[in-house]
Amino acid sequence: MKLSYAVGADIGGSHISSAAIDLVTGKILKDTLTGRAVNNQAQAHEIIALWSDSVGESLSKVPRGTVRGIGFAMPGPFDYVKGISYIKGVQKFENLYGFNIGDAIRSSLEVPDDMEVRFMNDASSFAVGEAWAGKGAGYNRVMCITLGTGFGSAFISDKIPVVDGPEVPRIGCVYHLPYKDGIADDYFSTRGLLKSYKEASGKDLSGAKELSELAEKDIVVQAIFRKFGDDMGGFLSYWLNKFGAEMLVVGGNISFAYRYFGESFEKRLEIEKCACKIALSDLKEDAALLGSAYLFNDYFWKAVQHALPLM
Repeated sequence: MKLSYAVGADIGGSHISSAAIDLVTGKILKDTLTGRAVNNQAQAHEIIALWSDSVGESLSKVPRGTVRGIGFAMPGPFDYVKGISYIKGVQKFENLYGFNIGDAIRSSLEVPDDMEVRFMNDASSFAVGEAWAGKGAGYNRVMCITLGTGFGSAFISDKIPVVDGPEVPRIGCVYHLPYKDGIADDYFSTRGLLKSYKEASGKDLSGAKELSELAEKDIVVQAIFRKFGDDMGGFLSYWLNKFGAEMLVVGGNISFAYRYFGESFEKRLEIEKCACKIALSDLKEDAALLGSAYLFNDYFWKAVQHALPLM
């Protein structure tokens, strides 16, 4: 039987999603899509058990012998070559520190010896999924950003993440770059927006969704979003131009509020003479599933070997 599928898994801070992907068509087999809520403070064996349960359910819904392997879109710090987690100091998954996740998943699932488990950075996985089967398809040089709890980003050339060289920042992403009184991640994220609202109103909000709901009628919130877009345009334009990006794909939960910051964002890019096209992700979280499964495309797997240790 032909090995035409791979299972992709997206590891979020409080959940896992997984699904089987057709490696030929780039389509998600919707009846295999599954997920689990995960307590990121739990002991390692509990987390591994939930991840394995989700992946195992996806595996069980495709014919035996048709799956090439399992790909994980994982947050860092992580050894994406050896499959070892080095996450610490961020209040999530700290009990997995030093664990070989690949070995643990294979053991828990009791999969055949020849079924590999591969890993890639979650923001890179999102970007690869968009470049393969989303809004980035058909473009050679693509930058993708995810606006949410953090400021995820990746640069893609011919579907391959670019993580070093003169065209991109160190490690091929921008969250860590200095910006104003901190780093970009402090500003272009949920906490950045909520901090701006707190400074303007003296009030605390629970998340970006609550803030965007206020934007319909609250001129203070509207101004916060406009400034968010303008500032982000000023920050990103340098790297978009330096990389020669043809397309910028915007995802993450904050992208649902794009109508409130998109105009100021695009206007600032225009002022900065950045001519790349801009698209909102239609795939959303599914992009990371696709990107992680794409690790089992032979051409991609060979080409991405250089990038994985540097993510």
